[in-house]
Amino acid sequence: MRILHTSDWHLGRSFHREGLLDAQAAYVDHLVDTIEAEKVDLVVVSGDIYDRALPPVDAVALADETFARLASSRARVVVSSGNHDSARRLGFNARLIDASGVHFRTDAASCGTPVMLEDQHGPVAVYALPYLEPDVLREPWQLAARSHTAVLTEAMRRVRSDLDDRPRGTRSVVMAHAFVAGGQPSDSERDISVGGVSVAPVGVFAGVDYVALGHLHGRRILTETTRYSGSPLAYSFSEADHRKGSWLVELGRRGVERSDFVDAPVPRRLARLRGDIDRLLGDPRHREHEGAWVQAVLTDPVRPAQAMERLRGRFPHTLVLSFEPTGVDPAAAPPTAPLAGRSDHEISLDFVAHVRGAGPTEAESALLLAACDGCRHGSDADQLVSP
Repeated sequence: MRILHTSDWHLGRSFHREGLLDAQAAYVDHLVDTIEAEKVDLVVVSGDIYDRALPPVDAVALADETFARLASSRARVVVSSGNHDSARRLGFNARLIDASGVHFRTDAASCGTPVMLEDQHGPVAVYALPYLEPDVLREPWQLAARSHTAVLTEAMRRVRSDLDDRPRGTRSVVMAHAFVAGGQPSDSERDISVGGVSVAPVGVFAGVDYVALGHLHGRRILTETTRYSGSPLAYSFSEADHRKGSWLVELGRRGVERSDFVDAPVPRRLARLRGDIDRLLGDPRHREHEGAWVQAVLTDPVRPAQAMERLRGRFPHTLVLSFEPTGVDPAAAPPTAPLAGRSDHEISLDFVAHVRGAGPTEAESALLLAACDGCRHGSDADQLVSP
């Protein structure tokens, strides 16, 4: 059986206000093409289909088109919900949709009830564990601890109980949306530590033929049979060095026989640049980044004027700009001076000097003085007309 493991689509997400729906649609095209080209039998999507519980209508439309196309493909599809999804909304009409060959599993109560498939070697049981919230399940599942380890341990107890009743030689695939020890989070994942200790040990999945994990956005091999596929697109600059795609897993008679990574299309590369502005604008080595989405950190001792406009002259897709002047400790508290006896104009001059690293010009000082005077006169006028 050939399994394509993907997760964390986050349909409807943007990248620093840049829309990603077209890029997500291109990934769907790639997914469908891969199913046909690689003769995939099963697609597993391990959570976070949407980016939020109430997704925008265009994201819902893309999901509708996606699952209709997958239902028409040669593959069966099993989908679980993640911490970004609304389990109830994603799982709506799941029993009816089962008939299409696309199986949504979003209810924790169904952890021990697999989707059953067959290949030439016999049965394969696919157990789709939705995102399991410790606070929600602690009482109904009578858990001894308030942690993700506790809920996953109980879920896997139910999986193993069902698997023990299956014919000898039944192979198992478990899908889970969780933070498992050995993975490396990025900036774009939502923290799941609320509701209990977030990290679970990889040993909780022992004895399973393949574990298809979701939640972390970087691909990761925890063991030869336990892997994160990562997100198909980069959702933060911390993922600039990630290789995006999905795992193509060959499940044979005795378990996993082969795993290959299938690269996803890259809509636009990411680049993180650091240095003074003149060097960034003039260094020919940065030519390869001119078409990339750019995060720039300027190290000039004095903050350059119109820095974003100048950077976009060479890097038109610069999205994030920050300043870390050389020789200045960013963690150091700003200098303070007594306010008593000092004019608003003097305080504003000190503020500009602190932020920029150099005091204002004469023209800027005059403008600040006029602004301070205007605010003071406006306040006086308000007092005159107050009842």
